[in-house]
Amino acid sequence: MQINRPDVQYIAGVDEVGRGPLVGDVVTAAVILDPNKPIAGLGDSKKLSDKKRTALSAEIKEKALSYCIARASVSEIDELNILHATMLAMSRAVAGLDITPDFVFVDGNRLPQLDVAAQAVVKGDALVAEISAASILAKVARDEEMIALDAQFPEYGFAGHKGYPTKAHFAALAEHGATEFHRKSFKPVQRVLAERGQ
Repeated sequence: MQINRPDVQYIAGVDEVGRGPLVGDVVTAAVILDPNKPIAGLGDSKKLSDKKRTALSAEIKEKALSYCIARASVSEIDELNILHATMLAMSRAVAGLDITPDFVFVDGNRLPQLDVAAQAVVKGDALVAEISAASILAKVARDEEMIALDAQFPEYGFAGHKGYPTKAHFAALAEHGATEFHRKSFKPVQRVLAERGQ
């Protein structure tokens, strides 16, 4: 698929990580790359190794003209639903850039509320370098938060499954109940809370 890039000075890419997990914030990033400082190896963050993502994240932060990592909290996810919370977090990431972009590419098939021209791109993290960079920043930031949460609640195995609904996560939920960081509006968490009378 060919992406038509508008002839403007500042193009931002936006992506999210963490719509599917049962725990933690949804994390987004917006990035404006510097055309004079190319970054080799940008691509779909899910297909990169942890080590490669971490190295690229540091390089993106060093070379980008501007970037912002934003989020929507667990309470916002539970209040608004995950889609609306994700859109809110994306809007925050763009608003947090210290350069106002002329155009924004957003990963996916929906656009958040933005004050600038934008285009949604399905599988954008594999097609648009700015979205790929945003995807990498958001993924590394959220994974680091899950590792920190794992240190706080080692019995849940967050460092391994990153909060996603895996067998191990379901087993830990059934045994230990939900933490304050679990998304209470998500059905598997609701079920556990109901069973345990939490």
